[in-house]
Amino acid sequence: MSSLAPQRREPGELFGPRFTLFADMLAVGLAATVVSLPLITAPTAFAAACAVLRRSIREDRPVTMGEYVGELRAHGPRRVLLAGVTVFAAVTLVVLDLALAGAGLPGARPMSWALIAVAVAGLVVALRAAADPEVAHGWIPALNRAVTRAVADPVGCALIATAVGLCVAFLWMLPLLALLLPGPLAFAVTAVELRRIEPAYDADAAVGSGG
Repeated sequence: MSSLAPQRREPGELFGPRFTLFADMLAVGLAATVVSLPLITAPTAFAAACAVLRRSIREDRPVTMGEYVGELRAHGPRRVLLAGVTVFAAVTLVVLDLALAGAGLPGARPMSWALIAVAVAGLVVALRAAADPEVAHGWIPALNRAVTRAVADPVGCALIATAVGLCVAFLWMLPLLALLLPGPLAFAVTAVELRRIEPAYDADAAVGSGG
């Protein structure tokens, strides 16, 4: 695979290919933020960011905004609306439950921690679903596959949860980073997903080239 080959700079090139990927990640993050402004489009915007970054990593080539727009269109208005409404409803439910748990009811503290744990688990699964290569064809099958991957790969879930925590910390330290953070988060989730399939991919490529 070309992305695993030694990275070299062309004559006169100031920055290597890895810096190009870093710049693409930030640009995709900014594009995802802009597309997410209506809020209901946020899940699709993030899924499109994961898709173009996945292609950039595997094919070792720069990202184009045309590709990003194409990924957005691939979802279709109905799936965009369904995903946005579902996420908005889930977030609202969690916030209301936390508010009720903090209203001085008996067992409020354990209930609050349980709700937070469920919310984090749901967020990790949703992020893994957004990074699914076939998510544009349907969120429900992508969520089912994400649950399977989450159960089989708890380390990956921990890595994604850590990435989310880091994004929250960066946002707390410098709120202006909110414009760019979707890019690094999409890159982190995509990298976690790719790390499970790249070894098999490389082995198959090596067998093919040897034969």
